[in-house]
Amino acid sequence: AAFISIQAFPALLDLPQDLEVSAVSCGSRHTAVVTRGGELYTWGWGKYGQLGHGNNVSSDQARRVEHLVAEGLRVEDVVCGPWTTYV
Repeated sequence: AAFISIQAFPALLDLPQDLEVSAVSCGSRHTAVVTRGGELYTWGWGKYGQLGHGNNVSSDQARRVEHLVAEGLRVEDVVCGPWTTYV
């Protein structure tokens, strides 16, 4: 099982390719950001598939949700719940 660092205070995060963030939302153990280009990046606890990567893998690194890109979808906003992510 992957160890995911849970921090109770804000921390700097380096996103790939110096992306500009337009929206951010935090769930109980995961986080999601929307870039100005309409891409969604998620990280944290993924046990229930809430990261949107098609699996239940957790990650300490921000990863782009490739399914949305493959479908040609542009994300405008994101809201994270306890074990969910809505775009």
